[in-house]
Parts: sequence; C-alpha cells; structure tokens
Amino acid sequence: MTKFLLWLLVLVFCWPLALLAIILYPFVWLLSLPFRLIGITMDALFEFIKALITLPARVIQGPKKG
Repeated sequence: MTKFLLWLLVLVFCWPLALLAIILYPFVWLLSLPFRLIGITMDALFEFIKALITLPARVIQGPKKG
C-alpha cells in the first residue's frame, strides 16, 4: 500500500518518472531475483554450518526440559 501511495505522489508531481518507474519495475524485479535466491541459499548454508559447529555442545548438554 505504501509503494502505491508513493507512486501516486510521484504521478502527481512528475508523471513521466512515474510511468517510467511502472514500466521498469518488473525488469528490476527480474534482475534482482537471482540475488535474492543466492541470499536465501547462503543464509541456509550458514545456518547449517552453525548447526554443525554447535552440535557437539548440544549433544553433551542433553535434552531440553520444558
């Protein structure tokens, strides 16, 4: 909703810029998609490495109560 209201504001003050933004938005989204996928993959990889490193401590600690 906020993006739409911002776009309406730009449309009122500078309509060519607003039209350019609405045309280019899908292309920018498509270009950023691979970077988002890489970010998700790297986040999962770091969580996995953290789980592997902390596994011995969690095994020694035993089951959680509660």
